[in-house]
Amino acid sequence: MSRLVKIAIFLGGTGFLALIVFLNWTFLAERAVTLYGLVKDPEQVRTFLLNWGPIRAPLAFMGIQILQVLFAPVPGEASGFVGGYVFGTVPGFIYSSIGLTAGSVVNFILARILGRRYVRKWVPGRYLGKFDAVTRHHGALLFFLFFVVPGFPKDYLCIFLGLTGISLKVFVLMAGIGRMPGTLMLSLQGAQVLQKDYATLIILIVISIAFAIPAYYWRERIYAWIDRLNAANNVES
Repeated sequence: MSRLVKIAIFLGGTGFLALIVFLNWTFLAERAVTLYGLVKDPEQVRTFLLNWGPIRAPLAFMGIQILQVLFAPVPGEASGFVGGYVFGTVPGFIYSSIGLTAGSVVNFILARILGRRYVRKWVPGRYLGKFDAVTRHHGALLFFLFFVVPGFPKDYLCIFLGLTGISLKVFVLMAGIGRMPGTLMLSLQGAQVLQKDYATLIILIVISIAFAIPAYYWRERIYAWIDRLNAANNVES
């Protein structure tokens, strides 16, 4: 696909989205103001979403999850928690998983269409270099583990993987399954708050922290380990 075609597709898609926003500006602005005011009150968030009805409420929530991956208007942890609080553990987990996977696929496809030149504007260079090293020598399995690790920049990873030879089918499995443990934990936490089961909530939070803090604290060591493996492989080759 030539660069001009990629640019045309990008501009066409951007123009189409801009037209939708323009035609529905009043409606979207009202909803945005409402959502902003609801962030501090989980019960109002629950009421707001459920008022959309049994079909539109899950769709609206999945839309929020997709936007969270694309633009990060709210933290992923907050939206995953809200899913469990509003819909319960299992439905919240399912809706979050669908939304997060869909958003990841959009990032993947956009990167594949636009190419590396545009990805450099989205992904910080320090991440891009490390992802390159992993791709050359370790492949899909290690990327899958990155999706599982709490605190890893998964949205950047989705964009980068669009530049690799990984197929869309494999990517969907990696992103979908890899995000599930963290998503399930957040949905459980949200559901426990709704049920006022604070003892279980505290246990879940402690478990989450037990996994998240070491991964975050030693993240630079993990990156350095990847660099050492990359250097060793370069020497051998």
